[in-house]
Amino acid sequence: MTTNTKTTTTRKTRKKTKTSSRPPLAVPEPVLFLGLSPAECPLSRARVVFVPAPFDQTTSYMSGTRFGPRAILEASRQVEFYDEELDLEPFRIGIATLAEISVDPLDYQASLDRLEGVTSKLADSGAVPFTLGGEHSLTIAPVRALRERYPDLSVLQLDAHLDLREEYQGTKLSHASVMRRVRELGVPTVPVGIRSVAREEADYVHAEKAPVFLAREIRERGLPVEQILQSLRNPVYISIDLDAFDPAYVPGVGTPEPGGLTWEEGLRLLRAVCERRQVVGCDLVELCPIQGQPASDFFAAKLANKLLGYLGFSLAEPAAGAAKDARRIPAKSPRVPSLKR
Repeated sequence: MTTNTKTTTTRKTRKKTKTSSRPPLAVPEPVLFLGLSPAECPLSRARVVFVPAPFDQTTSYMSGTRFGPRAILEASRQVEFYDEELDLEPFRIGIATLAEISVDPLDYQASLDRLEGVTSKLADSGAVPFTLGGEHSLTIAPVRALRERYPDLSVLQLDAHLDLREEYQGTKLSHASVMRRVRELGVPTVPVGIRSVAREEADYVHAEKAPVFLAREIRERGLPVEQILQSLRNPVYISIDLDAFDPAYVPGVGTPEPGGLTWEEGLRLLRAVCERRQVVGCDLVELCPIQGQPASDFFAAKLANKLLGYLGFSLAEPAAGAAKDARRIPAKSPRVPSLKR
């Protein structure tokens, strides 16, 4: 009995010693936009909420957009709080950053439904959802959620591609088909910066008499801000595919195309839209980080912060003011550019 007791006691002592000597596991800190602390950006006071969405299932050229949201948030730590153009610190409007949306590679529709649900809850709370992608196919989820609340919603699409194919590589949920799905909801799209078009898409544009603002024509005649605004209903969802910009500025995208927009052109248009339309949601997609080359990540992070500042124009004006602005839009808008045959 004595021997057994000693053995038992020894085992208990060893077990206790082993447990107490084990170092605590490190818990990674959440990455919040601009590197703010949770106390500086509580969800309870947020008017704009960043939603990281690492979608990467239908990429067709350069995969890696699932790393985009994290790269934007990491790079945003290096962005100055103060915006010299606006003479303010945009984050003080009230922002928050959610955890990444869980994406199931085996059930893409379920992942989109999850993002749609998050967008719906944010819209119900009065916040503007700002999705960080991730590939462009994700846009259908927040648009679908917001259309339920805003029947006259339209989409400003900054992009190199029309994304109007019926399907691509065997799926209708492709990044190359996302704006076709958006238009099927009865939500008009206004693409700007286009310079890569499939024959199928050109035929669709001609049949629908849809407005298209080509990058080539912007180079020749300048950015037609007024025509773009006249093409947009009120309110507006802004979808920015980073390949809208020239790859000299942003090489780290899923499908780069030469001849894109400049930084200044993009900012000018975004500011004008936020000043003269009610913006109820936005996304920034298709960042495909290049290891050791942070320029694209920082470009995306600074662009997100600039848009955050411009959203202040839209949020500062009450809904009644936005409706008044909408009434200033001519009932019959002047002719807007489309693809020429």
